[in-house]
Amino acid sequence: MYIDPEWRILTVGDGDLSFSESLFRTFRPKLLTATVFDSKETLVEKYQDNSFEALEQLGVKVITGFDITRPSTWTGIQAKYDLVVFQFPLVPGIKSKKQFELIRHEFGDDFSINTLNRRLLRKFLQLSFQFILSPRGARLAYISSKDVKPYTEWNIEDQLHKGLECSFLGTEPFYTEQFEGYQIRNVDRDKHVKETKSLTYVWSDKAQPKLQLTPYHSIGINGCEVCRAGPFTTEQERSAHESSGKHKRMTDFDRQWQSYLLNSDK
Repeated sequence: MYIDPEWRILTVGDGDLSFSESLFRTFRPKLLTATVFDSKETLVEKYQDNSFEALEQLGVKVITGFDITRPSTWTGIQAKYDLVVFQFPLVPGIKSKKQFELIRHEFGDDFSINTLNRRLLRKFLQLSFQFILSPRGARLAYISSKDVKPYTEWNIEDQLHKGLECSFLGTEPFYTEQFEGYQIRNVDRDKHVKETKSLTYVWSDKAQPKLQLTPYHSIGINGCEVCRAGPFTTEQERSAHESSGKHKRMTDFDRQWQSYLLNSDK
């Protein structure tokens, strides 16, 4: 992950805050603000080994109860950052019938956890470029995500920024060893998550000559863009793919997402 020490950085939804602490100690950025979705009480209860006090001692501002999809929770956040970072975002599972009914009231019957995760990441991009990134700054957004299901089923490269002013620039491998002390945790409880191959996805609305990224390439008409599969060399190969469970699942996810963009994207 490329970090310029001259940048002003906001970390979003940093679970136990270990990423923010490691980032600060490793790069000493000009400004770092760390945010977590949980209240301080929930954070301390959920993650007994956390970096809240360490960051405060380092002079890093920590904002709790921060929901990137709800600007009303952004206490003290202004358009002054060069980079916003969202590490391994994942919507928690639906835990009750009441919660399910609330979500269905907002999205209708045609939604899935896949839609909710895509919406979370899209809101992160949309609101970051509208309200958080400085007009005179580097204007970068990073999302680190795993190269396994369900993360690979969100079509991060192609679908999240459709209709937004930012562009997807490409990816770079994410190595946890770059951030000493960083612990990837379960979103719901105090449990370490097994490390897998991960990528950092990068968006901006400015040219970024310092970044060395692997660009996104369209699959083309001889492949399946929804599944990122192909190119197919024969019609039999295409037919076999289109009959597969993966293709049917991804097509349904895409249909749900297009319906969300058309009817619910606010």
